[in-house]
Amino acid sequence: MLVEEIMKRNVTLIKPYSTLKEALQLMKEKKLKCLIVDKNSPSDAYGIITNTQILKAILAEDGDIELLNVYDIYKKPAFSVSSKIDVKYAARIMIEHNIKRVTVTDNNELLGVLSITDLTDYLLSLVD
Repeated sequence: MLVEEIMKRNVTLIKPYSTLKEALQLMKEKKLKCLIVDKNSPSDAYGIITNTQILKAILAEDGDIELLNVYDIYKKPAFSVSSKIDVKYAARIMIEHNIKRVTVTDNNELLGVLSITDLTDYLLSLVD
């Protein structure tokens, strides 16, 4: 089974200079736990921002939701895997590096997102 067969293709992008409030609004509206931070140029890398990063920045560090921007806290580059690799290799990378979500890219173009939940759902589908 290849990554492209189980990844989520409907990815929501956000600009790095967006506020955390805008990021949270988008996450709430789309019922997401992460957003992909768009590239600034064709040779740039994608980033990722998660609800956990936002929670930490706002609650744990007393940040202001309207003053902090996505670029203040997101991870760049986002860990990425190819859509053409076997799911077991993506899972191995994610587990070894304790990563819950990775971008799926080919030739530095975003194709989707793969999460631990996607991998678990795939594994459960084998048990039917």
